[in-house]
Amino acid sequence: MPMARTTHSARVTGPISYVASSGKPSRIPPGPCLVEQGDDHQADIIWGARGQNCATLAAEVLANAEDSGQLVLLD
Repeated sequence: MPMARTTHSARVTGPISYVASSGKPSRIPPGPCLVEQGDDHQADIIWGARGQNCATLAAEVLANAEDSGQLVLLD
């Protein structure tokens, strides 16, 4: 059975650290983004003028970013 996914409009208000697929530490820059949450305890953050950038964050990292005010869900 496919996972249910929920998409939210959001804004990154402070850089959020993550590890890129290359293994290199990177940051999601401040600005508008989409947050796609699934039932698998992780979320995809999509950003860029054309949605060309994406990072997968663990649910705990996402919750910490929200709690600290680095990520604000808009809907």
